[in-house]
Amino acid sequence: MSHKPQGHNAVSPYLLVSSVAQMLSFLQATFAAEVLYQAAAEDGVVRHAEVRIDDSIIMMGERPSDSAAVQCSTHVYVADVDAAYQRALSAGASSVSAPRDQPYGDRTAGVRDEEGNLWWIGAHLR
Repeated sequence: MSHKPQGHNAVSPYLLVSSVAQMLSFLQATFAAEVLYQAAAEDGVVRHAEVRIDDSIIMMGERPSDSAAVQCSTHVYVADVDAAYQRALSAGASSVSAPRDQPYGDRTAGVRDEEGNLWWIGAHLR
């Protein structure tokens, strides 16, 4: 028996958000995230979820209503930075950095989601 669920890496981001449903919508629209698991409370509100983006898992849960917001910064490699950047903006994110080629061989962009999390979008060019 493994010490971690099948298909999970040893390290996974865990986002604490005000609305898991809204975060799921953003991740699906921006990164074509596949929802693997959702747990809803008796009131129907999703309290915990797990998604797969390419080969990685991101978990999320709703933070208690009286707790302070927790933001993180996450890097995601994608096939098309410009398209993912535009999808993120369409899904409600604001631009932090427009797509551009970097001297270290990646094309990158940055957005801030409505929760305040930073998403760095990249594609390795060489």
